[in-house]
Amino acid sequence: MTETFYKQDAIIVAEKLLGKILFRIFDDGSVSKYIITETEAYLGEEDEACHAHKGRTARTEIMYSEGGKVYVYLIYGMYWMLNVVTGEVNNPQAVLIRGVDNIIGSGKVGRELKIDKTFYGEDLLTSKRIFIENAPSTKEFYTAPRVGIDYASPKWRDKNWRFTLKINPLFEQTIK
Repeated sequence: MTETFYKQDAIIVAEKLLGKILFRIFDDGSVSKYIITETEAYLGEEDEACHAHKGRTARTEIMYSEGGKVYVYLIYGMYWMLNVVTGEVNNPQAVLIRGVDNIIGSGKVGRELKIDKTFYGEDLLTSKRIFIENAPSTKEFYTAPRVGIDYASPKWRDKNWRFTLKINPLFEQTIK
C-alpha cells in the first residue's frame, strides 16, 4: 500500500480495502495473513457516528493525522477495535476493520490479531508488526448500514457505509 492510498476519503478506502491482505507479525515471530472481508467508513466531525464528531480529544488525536496510521480503542472493557486512519491531516476519518477471512465482528478481529493499546498510532507503511498489502482487486461486495451506532441520527445511522466482500473461493485460493 502507498501513502497516497491512505490519504483518500474513508468511503473510498473502506471499499478498496476489501480483498487486501492484512499481515500480522506476532511477538513470537510467527506471521499470519488475512483477507479483509468487511469494513465500515467513518467520515469526520460531521459524521455523528464517528468518534471525531465531538471534536479533537486524547482518544481521537490520531484520527487528525495523515492517513495510514492505526486508530485503536477499547469497547466493553475487553475488545480492541482496529481502524485505519484515512484522509489528509486535520480531516479525521477512519475505516473500521469488521471482518477478516472467516472472522466476522470487529471485536473478534481485534482478539484474533492480538490488538492492544500499543498499536495506537502505528504507521501501516513502516510497521514491523502490522501492515496491509495489495491483492487482486475485487468489485463484488455488498453495502449495508453500519452497526452499533444507534446513538447517531437516522441521517448518519442509515448510510450504507459498511462494505462486505462477496467471497469467491477461487479468489481466496490465489491469495493463501
